[in-house]
Order: sequence, then C-alpha cells, then structure tokens
Amino acid sequence: MVPRDLIMIKNCLFAVALLSLALAGGCAKGGNGVVPPPITIDVTITSPSNVNPTAIYPTQTVTLTATVSNSSTTAVNWSVTGGGTIAAVTPPTTPATAIYVAPAAPVSGVTVTATLVSDTSVTGPLGITVIPVTVVVTPLTVSVGQNLVQQFTAIAVPDDAPQTFTWTCTPSSACPSFQCTPSSACGGSVPGVAIYTAPSTSQTGVQVTATSTVQQSPLGVGASKVSVVSSRLASGSYAFQFSGYDSGNYVAVAGTLTVAANGTITTGVEDVLSFASGPQQYSITSGSYAPSPNNGNDISNNLGTLTLNLTNGTINITNIYTAVLTSSGIIRMIESSSDGTGITGSGVMQKLPASTVFNTAGQTFAFGFTGVDSSGKRVGYVGMLPMTSNSNGTGGTISGGLLDSNDNGSATTSVCATPPCSVTGTYTLNATNGSWKMTLNTGTTTLGFDFYVSAGTAQTKTGPGPLTLYAISTDPITTNPAVSGSMVYQVPLTSGYNNAAFAGTSVSNLTGASANVSLTLGTTDGTSGGTGGAGGFTGTFDQNNDGTIVSVTPTKPFAYTYVATGTTNGRYIFQMLGNPNATTVVPPLPFVLYASGANRGFLLDQSSSSVMTGTMDPQPTTLKNFSYTPSELPGTFAAATIGNSDSSIAPVVQNLLLTSTGSATYNVAGIQNTQNSSQALTGTYNLTGFGAGAGTGTITLTAPVANYVIYAIDANVVTGTTNDVITDFMMMGLTSGTPSSIIFAQQ
Repeated sequence: MVPRDLIMIKNCLFAVALLSLALAGGCAKGGNGVVPPPITIDVTITSPSNVNPTAIYPTQTVTLTATVSNSSTTAVNWSVTGGGTIAAVTPPTTPATAIYVAPAAPVSGVTVTATLVSDTSVTGPLGITVIPVTVVVTPLTVSVGQNLVQQFTAIAVPDDAPQTFTWTCTPSSACPSFQCTPSSACGGSVPGVAIYTAPSTSQTGVQVTATSTVQQSPLGVGASKVSVVSSRLASGSYAFQFSGYDSGNYVAVAGTLTVAANGTITTGVEDVLSFASGPQQYSITSGSYAPSPNNGNDISNNLGTLTLNLTNGTINITNIYTAVLTSSGIIRMIESSSDGTGITGSGVMQKLPASTVFNTAGQTFAFGFTGVDSSGKRVGYVGMLPMTSNSNGTGGTISGGLLDSNDNGSATTSVCATPPCSVTGTYTLNATNGSWKMTLNTGTTTLGFDFYVSAGTAQTKTGPGPLTLYAISTDPITTNPAVSGSMVYQVPLTSGYNNAAFAGTSVSNLTGASANVSLTLGTTDGTSGGTGGAGGFTGTFDQNNDGTIVSVTPTKPFAYTYVATGTTNGRYIFQMLGNPNATTVVPPLPFVLYASGANRGFLLDQSSSSVMTGTMDPQPTTLKNFSYTPSELPGTFAAATIGNSDSSIAPVVQNLLLTSTGSATYNVAGIQNTQNSSQALTGTYNLTGFGAGAGTGTITLTAPVANYVIYAIDANVVTGTTNDVITDFMMMGLTSGTPSSIIFAQQ
C-alpha cells in the first residue's frame, strides 16, 4: 500500500503545478509564454571596409548594408536627407544593400535611413558627415642645395580619399626639373611623391604644391615652402656631440664650430674624451660639408659628408662623418672608415641660438651623462643644476643641485655616496674658444666638465626644443669616471613637479651595457592614490637585450607606479621594464628621472649592472584632430643611431622615404649607411592609431632584411587643415638573436 502521507504530498504538488500553468497562461504573448524581441535595423558601411561614417569625403561612394534582426522579412526601402544620393534596387533589395554617393561639397547632418517594407514603423538611421579633403605636403619647409634633389610626399585626409594629386612647382624659373612618380608629366594625376631638382642659383619663395584629384570646392591643396641655398650647412655657429668606441674603448666628443657663408668650416674647438688617453682639447682649423651625389633614391639633398681637421699643436687629426640632415638643418652623423681613425660611433650637430649668452636670469638644467669608470664599466649620472644668473656673460654659481649615479650596478659610488647627493659648483666662460668650464662638488668628490651651448632658445621654452648644453668630462679617468651627455633647461611649472605634473603619455628610450636597449610607451595618471602616494604608470614596451626579445603588448600591458620624491626639484622614481607576463614574473627596475618638463626628462636605473640610461619624451596631447595613424607618417626622415652600448654593433645613418599609395599600403625606401657600406632600403611600415599602444608600429625591411619596432613622438600642426604630421620617432631592431641600438628618425 502507498502511505497516506505520500498521497497527500503528490496531490499538493499537482495543485501547485496547475496554478503555475494558469498564471503563465494569463500573461502569455503570442500564446507561447515568450515576449518576442523587437525588430531592429542596423545600417553600416560595408565597402570600403572600416570607413568612418563621420569622415566621408566629397563624391565618395560607399556601400551600405541594413541588417534586419528578429523579422522573417528583411526587405527595406532606402532614403536620405541632408545631402547626397542613394542608388537602391527596385523592388527593395534582399539582402538589404544600397549605394550612397556623397555630395561634392562638405556637409554635416546627413541621415541615411533604411525602412522595413513589411512594417514602416521600423527604421534604421545612419548619421553621415561629409568632410573636405585636405592635403599635407612634407617636408613642410626645407632648404635644398643648389643642383640637389629633394623628394616630397603628399597625403590626402580622410585616409579613404584617393592618394592621387596634381603637382606643381612655382615659380617656373626655380623649377627647371620637376618630376612626379611614376609619371614625368606633373600636370596629371599621380601618387603622392614628387621629385624636385634645384637650380644652380640660390632662390627663396619656391613652392611645391599638391592638389587632390577629388573634385570638391574649394579643392584640397597642400604646399611646401622651399629655399634653394648654396650649402645645406648654413652659416653661423654650431655645437656638436659624439660618442662611440676607439678600438673597443669608450670615446666621446663635444665641441663647437663656425661655418662661413659659403658653407666651409673656418674655426672651432673640440673636447675629446678617451678611455685610453684621457681628456684632450683640439682646435678645429678647417672643414667642410659636401652633399652626396644624386643616387637612385633621389633624396640626396639630405645626405652628405662632414669633414673636420683638428690639431692640438702636436697631433693633427682628420675626422670624416657620414651625415644626414633634417629639414630644419639638424645633422645626425656616424664616423666614416675613410678617415682611418678606427673610431666608430654616432652624434648630432645643431645650430646655436642667435645669442650664445644664456641664462641671463638664472635657470635650472636637468642632465643625463653616460660613460665608463676606470675599469671600463658603464657609469650613468642624472640630476638637476640650478644656475645663478649669467648676467655679465662670464658665468655664475650652482647651488641646490642634486645627482644620482650608477656605477656598474651600484647606486653608492665614488661620485655620490648617498643618492641623491647635494651638488654645488661654478660655471665660467672660456673666452679664448667659447667653451664653458663647470665644476661640481658632490660632497664626495669634485667633477670637472666643459660644456657648449647648443640648440634651443635662451629664453623660457615650454615645449619641445628647449635650450640644450652638451657636456663632457675634463677629469683624468683615474680620478673620476669619463662621461658625457646633455643638460636641458628645466621648464618651471606653476604647480611644481608633483605627480599631477606628469599626467599624460610618453615614450622612453633606454640603452644599457652589452646591447641592452628598450622603448616604452607609458601613460601616467597624475594621481597619488597608491601606496606611498604613488601614481599609476601603465603601458607597453619592447626590449632587445643582446638579441633576447621581451615585448609587453597592449593586450597585456604593464601596470606599474611612479612617484615624485619632491614637489620642486623634478625628481621622480619610475618602475620600468621587468616582465609582468612571464611564467615567473620578472619585477620592474626602479628608475630615477629628473624632469626637464612635463612628461620629459632623463632616466637612470640605479640597481642593475646594465646601467640603463636614456630620455623620456611626451607624446602631444593638444594637436587638433590628431591620431597616430600611418597616414600621418609619410615624409623624408633623417635617421641615425643615438645610443650604442656595444662596440660590435655598427652605427647607422638612414635617409628614409615613407610613402602611401592608398589602400592602406605604406612603403619604406631610402639609403642606409654604415661605417663601411651603403645600401638601398625597401620595405613597408605600419602604425597603431587608436587606443592602447597608439603611436607604436613596425618597419619591415625586405632589403636589407630587418624588423624594427617604431614609437612615434612629436608632431606638427599644419595650419588651416584638419591634418597634423608626425615629425619624429624612435626605432629599434626586434629580431630574435640580433642585437640592436636605438635609432632616432626626424623629418
């Protein structure tokens, strides 16, 4: 028999089930108890792919697709308001596609609507903005040597616009030979490269213009201002610095020279710091800059040979450098084997400001020096030096300075016993040759330097290009380490150098012993919300440690910290490198940074024998309509090694031509010179434009075969257009098993 209690339980459960069905039936839709989802229409541009509907160019044709959801019928009718036309199939198409043709003039507020045929209350709108095609020609301004060749590139924005142009050159008297690639007739529609050959006489007011082939009103036009000069090496005073190796031993150079109106070098002075023979000073008695003859890549206006003849009274030396010039006249160079010195290395030379009298009101300089100790081990210093007024033009004093050091992995050194150590000193003008003498007392030792006033302005400079001094040790290496580097004007900040002053994105380049190099793209959040008042520092980096590659990508970024150690001196501690994504996490290294401006300064690791040193540079945040897309990069770039910590790696100079042929194809051409050879470059490049990792990309060379990672930095506003252009970037080899140096490229 079934127990009576069990029968009662079954009856209760049956009653509950009947009640549930009754309640469900009372609120059911469609008779099945499920609320059907609403019918929706999503309109997108499906061809060309990845077109931004808010950046359609005039007369552009795009294919629209209406995706109908939750309906058994998908046929739609198309309509447009605000401008342009729709070409749709009758009867209504299934699948729902249409062709939209933009009007010939820019317009906003356009709406294309797909309406469901079976239910006209269901619509899918797509907002469209038609923007004008604008054109940028690079370089924006340039000096071209008489009878020399300069290539120009043009880019039309938006990126989907045809990259074809009509090129012109005016006045005709300054344009005896002007070509467009691949056509020799510049009156037609050709891709965005033009070749200008300068006449044999100097001339100003020359203009190279590219006009977009898109028929809009007014037409999209971009232009470059050209001056034809007798010599790319303009008359005036220059400062330079160089570092490298002499038979495997550290060597550094800093100095100044004077260029005559005809481009010849007349006088100068040069400090030479050698591990083998110590510091010496030479007079520059003569020299020259000779442009390279035209080559198959037709960009020889940027390439040449710099020759300096030196003497110290008993020894005569000739240094020969292979050099590339930026459009603004900055020279980047490597030593050539043709001088027979056996030296390898790289350097930079820049024109001095109009007045060499600097610091008339008292200024602070951040600095970064690198070199070797008496055992040949790598050494680095960073710090800041407040200099009193140089109002009489002969010098002043230094007080309240700071210095941090690393000698082969030790932050406690013969130079700085307890970092950061306090620094005092003096600086005086050497009136006989224009160099400056500087003495620094660290409490442990006294350091001697010469320095030379270089590029920048003698007044307050709040952006890129601040006043820079090139410094070099004058002490015997048995007394103090042999170091050289730069001192950069520290921009005063109203809020002081606290965590908030470093809110933004920056690119850091680092070079350490034994070919250990890296590039970091990091964003600082400007807060003090972490433990110990630390702010957040997040981003990506690539490291090439003598051929061992570590890459922390945007998919798994690092999340480290930074903190200001004081509110006035610009000293920070940053966590960098390591490997947070390794199976066994490699912790980051602490780096000390002395700021020369917001998100800008000199870096030094204080704990590793690599003695990683370098600089941090900000990415721009205020440029209009700017993003780091590949289309902002085409142009001619002068590139050269800027840091090399291993004598086995050959320094290079590269004359790069980056172009776009449309359809998201971006090409690399040019010339690469090492100490002993020259080779044509071919390949492609790409760049990340949005989100995490913006401004990073790759250069893949097919000749010579090489893979580089690139990190873009500064950019220029192009007045009167919606465009900006990238003006410089860092690059580093990223092939496993192949060590690399850091290369800097600048338009």
